[in-house]
Amino acid sequence: MNDSMASSSSTLPDSLADLDEELGFGRVASQEWRGRFVNADGRPNGRKLGLGAQRGERLFLHALHAPWTDVIVWLVGGVLLLNGIFALAYRALGDAALVGGDTLGLDDPFLRAFVYSVGVFTTTGTPGLHVVGPTAHFLMVTESLLGPLLAFGMAGLIIARVMRPRAQIRFSESAVVAPYDGGRGLMFRMVNELPGDLSNVRANVFLSWWERTGEVRERNYRRLELELDTVAFFPLHWTVVHPLTPQSPLRGVTPERLAEGQAELLILITAHEETFSTEVSARKSYTWDEVAWDAKFTSIFTTDGTDGLTIDVERLSRLDRLPEGTTRVAPEQEGVPIPS
Repeated sequence: MNDSMASSSSTLPDSLADLDEELGFGRVASQEWRGRFVNADGRPNGRKLGLGAQRGERLFLHALHAPWTDVIVWLVGGVLLLNGIFALAYRALGDAALVGGDTLGLDDPFLRAFVYSVGVFTTTGTPGLHVVGPTAHFLMVTESLLGPLLAFGMAGLIIARVMRPRAQIRFSESAVVAPYDGGRGLMFRMVNELPGDLSNVRANVFLSWWERTGEVRERNYRRLELELDTVAFFPLHWTVVHPLTPQSPLRGVTPERLAEGQAELLILITAHEETFSTEVSARKSYTWDEVAWDAKFTSIFTTDGTDGLTIDVERLSRLDRLPEGTTRVAPEQEGVPIPS
């Protein structure tokens, strides 16, 4: 099931409290938390108060991570809106504030003001048009200073997006409990969407769920031991597998047990990005209702007429359904099921 080429062993922590601190949630906060810790797109779900609105910082971070189409639409739309506001300001000063546009073939006064505003904003100028009067000149000077400053800011944003090292990893839409090595395994798949190479890719998978000890019900964290937690090369895809053995915290698990415990899989992927020679990371979360049962991943391999290995990324999340009860019922080798 796993197409990896190198591995290193992981160990289970002796203390769950230590693991709380390692994940950064804290023991007290974990018991009070409701809902998922990490969103499906990898963003942490917590908030920090007392730091102000931080609108500028949040807007910049959103612009860094938003799709290119959204960024371009917002930048172009913002520039057009700002020029429209300046055009209205020129028009508010009256017809005498902007003159000399008779040779441009623009009969609409607002359109003439808008064209002039775009020329000033972009520093390209609009031959034949000029402003008259101190207020109009003040608007023109303000716009001529504001335009280049905003242009530098937009150029910086675009450069930051292009040059920022990142791991653009696509995860399967769901995790799956599938047959594995004579028993069962909890697994998910991922692929590097960027053409740049990643190496020394490491996966850390944690389980967050509610457990009952005597009369006490509390949220605990478990590090899930993986079949392989590191791969030296990541040229195609990787199926990350946690075998459900008698030593697994999920031994004997059922869909009902995951639902009752409000289970969430917290995934952290780190890798060496070779283009910029730096470390990058990606996060992912699967909640209990995003785990498929009685299914296995469809083969992702295909042929393209060459001798090399080829995968079809569109098959990353496809599942082959198995007879009902294939993985919902724990095999004997998993030992005694965890009591609910």
